[in-house]
Amino acid sequence: MRSVEATLFAAEEPMSVEALAGHLGGLEAPVVREALRDLQAHYEKRGVQLVERGKRWHFETAPDLAHLLRREREQVRRLSRAATEVLAIVAYHEPVSRAEIESIRGVQTAKGTLDVLMEAGWIRMAGRREVPGRPVIYATTPEFLEHFGLSSRRDLPGIDELRAAGLLDPVDEALDAAMQPDEPDDDGEQDDIEDADEFADEDDFSADPNG
Repeated sequence: MRSVEATLFAAEEPMSVEALAGHLGGLEAPVVREALRDLQAHYEKRGVQLVERGKRWHFETAPDLAHLLRREREQVRRLSRAATEVLAIVAYHEPVSRAEIESIRGVQTAKGTLDVLMEAGWIRMAGRREVPGRPVIYATTPEFLEHFGLSSRRDLPGIDELRAAGLLDPVDEALDAAMQPDEPDDDGEQDDIEDADEFADEDDFSADPNG
């Protein structure tokens, strides 16, 4: 019994009766099995127990003491580029729908990307937009502000600040406009008129006088 006990303690993985018998010099299987039963009874009320799983034997912590050995540790998870872009768009344009996010990014957004951000507690579903289809709209959470050390969304850095801090690279230029708060264009109407006049002139110039 002591030989079986020592072998199982030193084993790197669970062992079958046959493996134990062979390791102990060719003992008969019934003898090894009897030793295992005796050991199992001996350890029944101790902190570790001898158990059989799939016809292989090993020692394991008693189930009622498992919580004493459990340790929680913080696992660092880095956001993907897609998740970072989506988070930035939501922060600067909230509330915003998935379709609006995709319009700004220019690519489809996987549902898993939004799920990751919601699981992190940084964005939430903020209702539905009252348009056909009533799409879900997303907004940031107080946990988002707390994590990034912001008192409010007004403290979000501008594009110039991000670029000065080296947080933007050339491929991010397309995201600049997406992160700028929406601003009304006072000259928009005049620009439209000028564009219309320009197209009208082009049409007149290219017209066939012979009809």
